[in-house]
Amino acid sequence: MRHVVVIGAGPAGLAAARAARARGARVTLLDASDALGGQYWRHLPPERPAGRERVLHHGWSTFESLRSRLEADPHCEIVTGAQVWAIEAGSAERSPLTGAAARTAQAVPTVHALIGQSDGSARRGLTLTPDALIFATGAHDRTLPFPGWDLPGVFTAGAAQAFAKGERVAVGDRVLVAGAGPFLLPVAASLAQTGARVLGVYEASRTAGLLRGWLPKPWKLLGAAKKAGELAGYVGSHLRHRIPYRLGHAVIAAHGSDRVESVTVARVDANWAPIPGTERRIEADAVCVSHGFTPRLELPIAAGCSIGPDRFVTVDERQQTSVVEVYAAGEITGIGGVDLALAEGAIAGHCAAGGRPDDEDVDRPRRDRSTYTDFATRIETAHGIRSGWTAWLDDDTLVCRCEEVSVGRLRAAAHATCSTGLRSLKLSSRAGLGICQGRICGRTVEQLLGGLAADHGPLIDGVTTDRRPIASPVRIGELAAAFIPSHNPPIVPGKDNHE
Repeated sequence: MRHVVVIGAGPAGLAAARAARARGARVTLLDASDALGGQYWRHLPPERPAGRERVLHHGWSTFESLRSRLEADPHCEIVTGAQVWAIEAGSAERSPLTGAAARTAQAVPTVHALIGQSDGSARRGLTLTPDALIFATGAHDRTLPFPGWDLPGVFTAGAAQAFAKGERVAVGDRVLVAGAGPFLLPVAASLAQTGARVLGVYEASRTAGLLRGWLPKPWKLLGAAKKAGELAGYVGSHLRHRIPYRLGHAVIAAHGSDRVESVTVARVDANWAPIPGTERRIEADAVCVSHGFTPRLELPIAAGCSIGPDRFVTVDERQQTSVVEVYAAGEITGIGGVDLALAEGAIAGHCAAGGRPDDEDVDRPRRDRSTYTDFATRIETAHGIRSGWTAWLDDDTLVCRCEEVSVGRLRAAAHATCSTGLRSLKLSSRAGLGICQGRICGRTVEQLLGGLAADHGPLIDGVTTDRRPIASPVRIGELAAAFIPSHNPPIVPGKDNHE
């Protein structure tokens, strides 16, 4: 029986696991969380269930169907609390492919994971070398810095929604939501459901930009008609809770001593540069910000997968990456929402288990993929980050919060070294070298350093902040124990690993 390992148990990973099992493969599903569903279907734990869980989530019945089917399947091993910390690329082999179809031919990469609480001291090792590997690792919020964004009370929109969905906790009493993209709408709705007073949703993109993204070839949106129902639900929530929605506005500063007490909102031009004289101060005790998403690429990069100029994993019609028998699905291939993730996951799982992309079993996912890939393109065109946002920074604004590197310090390092390499600029400024390893600030550091180095030429080393050979923090003792089996007996899928 063919063995397929799926990393990530959000919509894409669950769909991939189900499709692979339907094709007859044995599946091992790994996820770092304690529960299935990912960020999209984040929910209360079983010991504290919600009375009406389905009203808090879109597509809850889809999740319940996926979860129940996989949990009841003896050939699907679900391993939660599984932190994949490294991918070991396989040895190269001669590829049977030629020309445009050629891709890296090598043994399927080996997966190294640690099982247990991330802050615990008794995690146990799991090493797998499957017949096929599917990455469904998702993405996290991209948040642009602004003066005061390091104050307590400033949250990413994803964190605020996680508190609302997973704990039914509001991050504040008077909350402001800002940034760009459709994600701001469900975040505001979730906050309102937890009892917070949402003072407003401030979208940086202007009307003209939204029209350029959403209006061309409107007939292509017919396949995504159900999104109109979701939008209507959010509009209804905004009206019920009297939440203002402002286009062409951005939070350009947060103020307070020990925590957020107010924020400054300003109108921005088409390039997102603040328009002088339009600043307005709003009292608030929390602000939730999201400017899109950053895909989690460290594992695909470690496996040798090609990354496109748009900084997503490149895949073919089978959802196969540039590495044979390594597949990718969901937001690491493009930010298109849950429907695109489900479609890509189904195709990836089917093909990883030996199926073909033109099989009848994946007719519906193939159509959905086409529809929602177009949807993803529209999101980027309408809400993608514009370069003028750097105008709201000042020299004291922190860029890297882990290492407390300010914009001024970053600029000073760039000018003092005249360096044109990202690696050397990071080392001289320490930006992106903290505990998060650039997950929060990495893209911002790249953009700022690229602009600062422009006087001396473009960055030349080809380094990106997405390359992290150690994908998550690992204790030295855990690394040592991996080579001493008696100290750290391996987890064996399908066995009782708690003996």
